[in-house]
Amino acid sequence: MTISYENTGNKDTRSGFGAALLELGNTHPEVVALCADLTGSLKMDAFEKAFPGRFFQTGIAEANMMSIAAGLTIGGKVPFTGTFANFSTGRVFDQIRQNIAYSRKNVKICASHAGLTLGEDGATHQILEDIGLMRMLPNMTVINPCDYNQTYAATLAVADHQGPVYLRFGRPSVPNFTPRDQSFEIGRALIMKEGRDVSLFATGHLVWKALEASRILEAEGISAEVVNIHTIKPLDEESVLTSVSKTGCAVSAEEHQRNGGLGDAIAQLLALKRPSPLEMVAVDDRFGESGKPEELLTKYGLDTVDVVRAARRALARR
Repeated sequence: MTISYENTGNKDTRSGFGAALLELGNTHPEVVALCADLTGSLKMDAFEKAFPGRFFQTGIAEANMMSIAAGLTIGGKVPFTGTFANFSTGRVFDQIRQNIAYSRKNVKICASHAGLTLGEDGATHQILEDIGLMRMLPNMTVINPCDYNQTYAATLAVADHQGPVYLRFGRPSVPNFTPRDQSFEIGRALIMKEGRDVSLFATGHLVWKALEASRILEAEGISAEVVNIHTIKPLDEESVLTSVSKTGCAVSAEEHQRNGGLGDAIAQLLALKRPSPLEMVAVDDRFGESGKPEELLTKYGLDTVDVVRAARRALARR
């Protein structure tokens, strides 16, 4: 599937989550929401105001929040938990593993302020390991949408998905470029731009960087295929293999550690089924630091030019 794209204005992806959660409150009476003292930051305040009897403020007790959410599923509720990505995964890994993933509880773990683009709060909050942590858990679905519209659509989709989901989104305003009325199919990659020379597999905030990189490469006579991997687990293996079979080389791009993320998933797949040159644009085994989001992406090698350079390296190895 190929879709058109243009930046219709910068918007934060967490607001896409908040708007969709409110809609779910109106359309899905079984949906409830839990938050760990970050209602405004997660944009859950509209849901709280509209449905106070279905909203649970747990305070700064994230482990309790996850266990409460697991319990609520037994009564047929569909709980959406909300806090920062660091507290949604690292702080509560034991509760997620034991109480949610192991028994396939229908909990939607919704995580904002992920990655370097959390910005000025610095390394302690800029989790770059969350995708890996969640991806390793059996029964867990891992979703990382690219913009406001896709986050909105993904939030609606996970409500109807049976089983635990990790939904990752962010704090900063970023380009909003996917269709407003899109349908979101969990586990199905989207070809944003077709190409023949190199495959650019990107997720989250790096999808727009990959699209920008494809325009630069096109000016150099290089045809790059841009694939939006919004669902990291289950990975759309067919789409990845089809693209690489055509281009012969690939780049992965993500706002995450090189270890454990999208690049790792693609590398495993290619090693097993179609060995091909792969370059990874990701954080190289480092913690983050305080700074402005765009400056951090540049410093840590996650900018448009880094995707361009990685594509050139992949082509040189083809």
